[in-house]
Amino acid sequence: MVIALWVVQILLAAAFAFFGYPKVVQPIAELSAMLPWASEMPALFVRFIGVAEIAGAIGLVLPGLTKIQPKLMGWAAVGLCLVMLSAAIFHATRGEFGNIAFNAVLFVLAAFVAWGRLRR
Repeated sequence: MVIALWVVQILLAAAFAFFGYPKVVQPIAELSAMLPWASEMPALFVRFIGVAEIAGAIGLVLPGLTKIQPKLMGWAAVGLCLVMLSAAIFHATRGEFGNIAFNAVLFVLAAFVAWGRLRR
């Protein structure tokens, strides 16, 4: 079970870092080519989402690697569940139903990590 948790955590961390980084560093005009909604939202909001995703990615692995407050891995996963739930609602309100499946997969994986890390 521990190996499965670590595999999922590493995959989730890579995904959230990969998707969060452009939201933080790319100009909004360039980001809008990939994410059309980015130009319709305040830039600070887009940057906040990116920072939250990167912080969640770090929180999924760093506490376990350093052995400092490893329960934080579970709480990081809970935070990412909230991010994905919010993203799914956001996409549903915009009629972007194709994006919701990906949000749901990430939500389920993050929920698995939260359950696995917080149940002990």
